[in-house]
Amino acid sequence: MQDKFINLYDFVDFAAANRKYPENTANNLKSALKIFEKELNAEELKSIDMVKDSVEEIFRSLVIANKDKSIVSLNTYKARLLKVIKDYKKYGVEPGKMQGWTVETKQSTPLLIKKDKTDKKNINLSNFIPEPVHKIDLSFDYGVAQISIPKKLTAKDAETIKSILDSLTNKS
Repeated sequence: MQDKFINLYDFVDFAAANRKYPENTANNLKSALKIFEKELNAEELKSIDMVKDSVEEIFRSLVIANKDKSIVSLNTYKARLLKVIKDYKKYGVEPGKMQGWTVETKQSTPLLIKKDKTDKKNINLSNFIPEPVHKIDLSFDYGVAQISIPKKLTAKDAETIKSILDSLTNKS
C-alpha cells in the first residue's frame, strides 16, 4: 500500500492536535503542501515516496509556476515539505510512535530591553516570549513594522508596550 500525498495533511492536523507542531507551524507546513500539490501529477499524488524521490524536478516546476515568489520563499516551502515527509515516515505511518515523539523547543530570545531617553528608566518587557505568539503587522506612512507578543500578556507588559510605543511618537 502506498501512502498518498493527501495523507500528509491529515498527519499535520493529527500532529498539531497532539501538540507536536504549534498551530502556526502546522499552518505553514500545510501551506507548503498546498503549493507543491499544484505541481504534482496523478502518479505523484498517489505516492509520497515518489514525491520525495522527484522533489528536485517538482521544485523546478514550482519555481517556473511561481515566478512572482522569491527563491528564498520557495526553498522554505521545499524544506517544509521535506520536513513533513520525514516526520510522516517516522511518526505517521505508525501513529502509536507519535507518543515517543519529543518536540524540540526553540530557545527564545529576549524581546526588548531598552533605555528610555526621556526619563532614564529601564523599560523591561518579559525577558522571553513564550510560544505561541501573536504577530501583528502594522503599516505606517513611513514603513512597516511587525510586533510579536505572547498570547498570555500581563497587564504590566501591555502597559510597558504602550509606553514604548508612546515614546516613539513624533511629538513635534
